[in-house]
Amino acid sequence: MRTVTLLYLQMANAAGIAILIATGFIVALALVIRRVAFCHSSLPVTAEWIADLSGERYRPMLRLLDGSDLEFLRMQPGFNGRKAAKLRQQRCQIFKGYLQSLQVDFGRTVVALKVLMVQAREDRPDLASTLLRHQLMFGWAMVSARARLFLYRFGLGSVDVRNLVRVFDAVQMDLRNALPVGVAA
Repeated sequence: MRTVTLLYLQMANAAGIAILIATGFIVALALVIRRVAFCHSSLPVTAEWIADLSGERYRPMLRLLDGSDLEFLRMQPGFNGRKAAKLRQQRCQIFKGYLQSLQVDFGRTVVALKVLMVQAREDRPDLASTLLRHQLMFGWAMVSARARLFLYRFGLGSVDVRNLVRVFDAVQMDLRNALPVGVAA
């Protein structure tokens, strides 16, 4: 009899733990859904934001880590390895800022496109597949740029972000093309 009571208590404890875990999961899911449902209120996707959105603001990235500046400075009197390392470090910090800003703009553009696709009167599977492809390309290019930036900081290699900016330009063009006529140009 004592064994049956002990077994019953263990089963009750296991059931209680399972109920607690399930309740926690449901609460977490509700919080995530709430956050996703109301996240667009902080998204500054307005006609003005879309009109101002441009890959041109990221063009300085293309030249920021160009080795020609360092080569020129190395030929100048008084420029040494320590100064070159400091310059590389400073430029890496600036470059990281550009990468962060580019990633935020890309993310907002993707969210805006997804909202437009959901609200569209007709399905756009072509746009959905293009967007997914661009997200994968951007993600890979971002990982590559960050890895190369790490190496560049120590004087190894260079960082080429042309593909990253090209993918951003393509997504912002997709956004402009997906907008209803007369919203933003």
